[in-house]
Amino acid sequence: MTPLAAATRLLLLACLAGGCIAPAQARTVYRCVRDGTVSLATAPEPGSKCQPREVDDNAVSLPNLWGKMGVFSGVLYEREQDGQLVYSTRKLPGSREYLRFTVATPPGEPAHAGLGKVGKPRLDMYPKDFRRAARKTGVDDAWLRAVAHAESDFNAQAVSAKGAKGVMQLMPEVVSEYGVTDPFSSAQSIDAGARHMKGLMRRYQGDLSLVAAAYNAGIGTVTRYGGVPPYAETQEYVSKVTALYELYLRAMGRKAAPETPAH
Repeated sequence: MTPLAAATRLLLLACLAGGCIAPAQARTVYRCVRDGTVSLATAPEPGSKCQPREVDDNAVSLPNLWGKMGVFSGVLYEREQDGQLVYSTRKLPGSREYLRFTVATPPGEPAHAGLGKVGKPRLDMYPKDFRRAARKTGVDDAWLRAVAHAESDFNAQAVSAKGAKGVMQLMPEVVSEYGVTDPFSSAQSIDAGARHMKGLMRRYQGDLSLVAAAYNAGIGTVTRYGGVPPYAETQEYVSKVTALYELYLRAMGRKAAPETPAH
C-alpha cells in the first residue's frame, strides 16, 4: 500500500470492524481538535471540538484530514463509548493501544482526469477499438482498459495539465512517434497507446509495475531510479492501474492476471 494509507485508512479499517456506521462504500471520520492538537476518531471525542468528514471507500487518494503535510507517527487507541467500541488517535481515559502507525499525508490533486475514484469496470467503452488494439499488439485487452480508465476515465477529449491527450493520454512525443494524426480519436489513441505499451512490456519483461510507472513518468525516470520512482502521483498511478487490471479481468470472466499481458 502506498503512503496515502494514512491514519485515515487505519480508522476506516476500524470502521469496518464495527467502530462506525455509515452508508455503503463510505465512512465517517471525525477530525477533533483539543488544545491545538488534531486527532482522528470514529466518534466525536468528549472534550474536543469535532467535525464529521465522510470518506469514500472507493477513493484512490484519501483527503488530508490532519491539516498539515508531512510524516506522522502515532498510536490508534480503542475504547468504549456509549456502549460501543470507538477508535481514536488521541489517548483518552479508558483507552487501550490498538496499533502503532507511521504514515504520510496524502498528496494533492491528481494530474490525470481518471486518477480520482477507482469506480466500476466499463466494458461498454470503445470495445471494438480495445479488441482491435489487443489483437494487433498482443497486449492484454484488460490491461489496456485499466490504463485508459486510470488515465482519462475513457474521455476521448481529455487534456492533462502536462499536455497528454485523448483516451490513452498520449504525450506529444508518443503522438509523433506513432504517427497519430488525431489524438482525440479513440481508435488512434488506443492503437498508439497499445503499441507504446507493447514496447514497454518488452523493455521490462512484463513487469506490470515498471510498465505502469514508465507509462506515467517516462522510461528515463524509471531508469534513473532503478524502478518505480518515489513520486506520489506515480506510486498512486501504479497502485490504481494494478487494481483496475484485476477488476477488468474479473469483469471479463478471467480469474487471475497472466504472467505477462504481452505475448
